[in-house]
Amino acid sequence: MTITAQRPAEAAGATAPPRGIRRHWSEHGLAFTLPFLIVYALFLVWPLLWGVRMSLGNNDIAGTQSEFVGLDNYVEAIQDPDVWSSLWNTVWFTVLSTVPLVVVGLVLALLAHHLRFVSWLWRLSWFAPFLLPSGVVCLLWLWVIYPADFGFADQLLNAFGLQPGIGWLTDTRYAMLSIVITTIWWTVGFNFLLYLAALQAIPKHLYEAAELDGAGPWQRLRTITLPMLNRTTGVVLVLQLLASLKIFDQVYIMTSGGPDESTRPILQYVYQSGFTGYRIGYASAISYIFFALIVIVSLIHLRLTRRSREENAS
Repeated sequence: MTITAQRPAEAAGATAPPRGIRRHWSEHGLAFTLPFLIVYALFLVWPLLWGVRMSLGNNDIAGTQSEFVGLDNYVEAIQDPDVWSSLWNTVWFTVLSTVPLVVVGLVLALLAHHLRFVSWLWRLSWFAPFLLPSGVVCLLWLWVIYPADFGFADQLLNAFGLQPGIGWLTDTRYAMLSIVITTIWWTVGFNFLLYLAALQAIPKHLYEAAELDGAGPWQRLRTITLPMLNRTTGVVLVLQLLASLKIFDQVYIMTSGGPDESTRPILQYVYQSGFTGYRIGYASAISYIFFALIVIVSLIHLRLTRRSREENAS
């Protein structure tokens, strides 16, 4: 009696695998990623390529004028003092806001993680502002820091016997600081949520072992909590840098770039050049210069992070 061995696929009655292109797509899962690739190409790759094309021409907003000028827009943008002043305002806002947003988010997460009394209330109150639209946040803070005796901040200063009437948004010394405070109150909830999730993922037995060894709260914070949050801090720092560099809404609503263009970020200057000055090509060139600077900063940060990980591993 002869027994004929059958392959599992034949025994189970399975059909033959697809051949050619169908087999290649099936094995690599390209059929599942094709819808995403189409959307990605239509809404990201194509606009990027079209923006490069516009930056090389003298285009108006209506599209009625299109003249190829090569790199003239880029040369003009590099020589434009308004570009560099707006870029400096963006960098200065990023410096003023990034560190407080990271530190305050960490402190709030530590408090919410250790406070057992109505902990849900603290978490809700600290995260709720992040859910508000930018227009609502700016109108709230405009009421708070409104000049004269109408604003809440001036009324508070008057109650403590201090001199009210500070030009929170009309004085170059306080305008950027006012926008930074508004941004911290509004967006710190996102960093708080990331840190809170990371704190809840730290194994409790590490704290129990440290407590048995006689480590106090500050020692546990310094030797366990902060080292375990290194990766989260790196993620929060990168996300915060990118978010701060893209500032536009708060400045446009609260100061419109004033006083004396001291708070105008680079994105507002792009908006003014393209939609107020009707120079879409020039605005596109400024945008790509700013994009190139962000890429350079990202590559430097990636290089430093990789070097730090290699040193820690060794």
